[in-house]
Amino acid sequence: MLLQTLRKSSALALFPVLSFLISCNSKPTAESSISPAEARQIAKEAYIYGFPMAANYQTMYKQAIDTSSRDYRGTFNTLNSSKSVATPEDKFVVTPNSDTPYSYLWMDLRAEPVIINMPRIEPDRYYTGQMVDLYTYNFAYLGTRAYGNDGGTFMIVGPNWNGPTPPGIKDVIHSETEFAYLLFRTQLFNAADLPKVNKIQSGYHVQLLSEFLHQPAPPAAPAVNWPKPADIATPSADIFPIVNFVFQYAPANPSEKEFLTRFAKINVGPGQTFNFSSFSPEMQQAINDGIKDATADAAALQKKVDADQVSSGDMFGTRAFLKDNYLYRYFGAKMGLYGNSKQDAIYFGYFVDGNHQPLDASKSSYELHFPKGTLPPNKAFWSLTMYDGKTQFLVENPLKRYLLNSTTLKSYKYGPDGSLTLYLSHDNPGPTKQSNWLPAPDGPFYSVLRVYMPGDSVLDGTWKKPPLQPVSMK
Repeated sequence: MLLQTLRKSSALALFPVLSFLISCNSKPTAESSISPAEARQIAKEAYIYGFPMAANYQTMYKQAIDTSSRDYRGTFNTLNSSKSVATPEDKFVVTPNSDTPYSYLWMDLRAEPVIINMPRIEPDRYYTGQMVDLYTYNFAYLGTRAYGNDGGTFMIVGPNWNGPTPPGIKDVIHSETEFAYLLFRTQLFNAADLPKVNKIQSGYHVQLLSEFLHQPAPPAAPAVNWPKPADIATPSADIFPIVNFVFQYAPANPSEKEFLTRFAKINVGPGQTFNFSSFSPEMQQAINDGIKDATADAAALQKKVDADQVSSGDMFGTRAFLKDNYLYRYFGAKMGLYGNSKQDAIYFGYFVDGNHQPLDASKSSYELHFPKGTLPPNKAFWSLTMYDGKTQFLVENPLKRYLLNSTTLKSYKYGPDGSLTLYLSHDNPGPTKQSNWLPAPDGPFYSVLRVYMPGDSVLDGTWKKPPLQPVSMK
């Protein structure tokens, strides 16, 4: 049987992975082998490295494990679709988009591959399936940009699978980790378009390989004793036990052996057991200080983002693309978990105004001005979305308007010269400007300009976002 042949091949592939994990499984005693100064530096590096894994695990736990969670979407290898776009009630991830209703699939690839069918859709609608591993690398894509809108059947395989491709498969996609996320986005043109989007979502089909081949299922993978996720909102060493747990299902990459050997000195990494209380007070302080150093590095990077020296396109992508830039991966996960790779979308954050002051709608109103012909070049669409600066979620408002985007350009009012000005404020700017108004909270906020399938001038940086200018409140 084809499935039996594939299972035998996958078992053979496991041995080199196990050998490497064993080599990383030494547990030096931090008290005797390193100084507090070295422990501080290692804790900083380990926190920057591990935070995305802990943040990802938190979402997986809420969506696929904890049936009591308001964000629960269904068990592993079961697809669930939101029937509408995100609202302020949706808190499964910070900085969600509200342009594309999501469909969610957490894949357990341990026992056998997962088969995904993408439906054929009309050529002018953007849809995508973003695949994210346990490290939060975007390891592959389905949909418009990657394969076009003709659809097809794809096989997603885990790190220990090695076998022939069954007939009818358009492509085989390899995940570096045994669990992975497939996040579908389907473009919504307007409210009346929602039934069409829901029909497309119903065409996203998921099968296990045994079902696809009409063969008996292989033995189930062992049951998992899932720990509760760490509170990632407050930086602490609580993420390290979660990182160690996740490593069971994220085979260590040989390129990172040096990093993991260092992390093992404070008992972080594959096969390690981290118990903060077992460290001396001096070492505990060193670890806490290292985590503070990590957050300071993120704050320094934030300044570069505000100055447009670093973009989202630098923070999300494959392992090969990020080239071990763990600080960028950390910052991306912290500010917008599951951001797209730049070929699918680039995100321009507005965290400060044109005078480099933090955005606060209780103190000022703001205008974003696009001279004629300067809207973001794209091959899909763009949108500007509002977020509460304290919660990082969408902002409740009387109009239930959470964004302005290119699919509603005809509804905006333009200047005599063809320019477009968007108004960001807490108070309604009045009937003549309301069509261009993006409601803000009565306090700190930030906004994200998303450009889907960006044009060349966006990708190469020659197109620049306009500044968000403060104006006096009336």
